Amino acid sequence: MSEAKKVAVAGATGRLGRHVVDVLTERGHRVVSMSRATGVDIVTGEGLAEALEGVDVVIDAASTPSPDQQVATEFFTAAARNLHEAGQKAGVGRMVVVSIIGIDESVAGYNAAKLEHERAVLAGPVPVRVLRAAQFHEFVEQLTQWGRQGDTVYVPKMRTQLVAARAVAEALVDLAEADEAPGARAPFPEVAGPREESLEDAARLLMSHRDPSAKVVAVSDPANPERDLFESGGLLPGAGARLAGPTFEEWVGAGF
Repeated sequence: MSEAKKVAVAGATGRLGRHVVDVLTERGHRVVSMSRATGVDIVTGEGLAEALEGVDVVIDAASTPSPDQQVATEFFTAAARNLHEAGQKAGVGRMVVVSIIGIDESVAGYNAAKLEHERAVLAGPVPVRVLRAAQFHEFVEQLTQWGRQGDTVYVPKMRTQLVAARAVAEALVDLAEADEAPGARAPFPEVAGPREESLEDAARLLMSHRDPSAKVVAVSDPANPERDLFESGGLLPGAGARLAGPTFEEWVGAGF
């Protein structure tokens, strides 16, 4: 095991952050959980300076529940600015930030906001490693909630390689533990699930457990500027990606 570090986790109570906290704790690191629930707001900066005192590494797993591009962009860029400013003053040695596979050509929505997030974090003074991840298993439920209209669940037609948030957390902690300097900023390391999945099939499998009466419909929307990216396999990992189980079917079967 690597030398124990003091690691601050932004978004520590979220769907990814809680797994990051668990992995860090299991590996013997000292964890500073940062969320609004713990009195730390990375968007306003409230409580951030105090939270980062003596911290070696920051893992940014924070997110926003809004799919709106402007809302998400404002969230991510403010967070990046505040984490860099407070982190530099506190002497933080590294930040590790999660992003999304295949977003280089994104022009709209949450993916475009994450692309702006990458640019903002890489422009700051604290050395940064960006990990690009495939869509989380947990992402499927969120999309079914956004797209539900009565008994019908509409989801975008999408090729993906769904990955468990726990697997992403392990990859983030590995980057936090690594001895080497952050190094080249691109290409970014990637983590994805063990096989390609259809979002429609994944949503249908999930709803068979949650609400068997619901009908799942995949939508190919020509008005969506991200349609080609979603449908062409642009969100699938590259050849050098780290692949980690379980599959979505195994995850659902285990009771997630």
